[in-house]
Amino acid sequence: MPGLKEYRKNLNLTQEELSIKSGISLRTIQRVESGIDPKGYTLKALAKALEIDELGLLTNKPTNDRLNLELINYINLSTLIVVFLPIICFSVPLIITFTKKQFNKITKQIISIQMIWSLIMITIYLIGNIINLGALGRDVFIGFLYVLILLNIILVVRNSIELMRNKRLYIKLKSSII
Repeated sequence: MPGLKEYRKNLNLTQEELSIKSGISLRTIQRVESGIDPKGYTLKALAKALEIDELGLLTNKPTNDRLNLELINYINLSTLIVVFLPIICFSVPLIITFTKKQFNKITKQIISIQMIWSLIMITIYLIGNIINLGALGRDVFIGFLYVLILLNIILVVRNSIELMRNKRLYIKLKSSII
């Protein structure tokens, strides 16, 4: 099956290494890579060794169900680089997600959170510039924007810690925008 071979090569594993990691014989791995569909224990063991969904092995092309947590964490932390520029704040993770082909539930959540944060920041900024706040009001308004930026930094760092510990986001939306 071409999917298994691609998954194996993406992990830089030889057939022998996959055999050891999965507990499946080398000959069985060769058969699966040649086109025989894995079943039962073989399917479960190979999926577990490759850290993918069993369904991914039954399709002829690999899916991006395998989570590269280091890359996802990098995508999350990339928002910190441009935290003062709301539009770029979600653009950078979006570009990394597409170029590295890590478009999954977690990266969708990260990008959705940053899109919402960007919309809030832009809206508040525009409202603050339309309304005449006076000198004191403008200082309070700018302070409020800095608090929102600080909250975004805390959100990104907290999600990063949770990704490394528990392989999920600590702060997430009920549904993603994208």
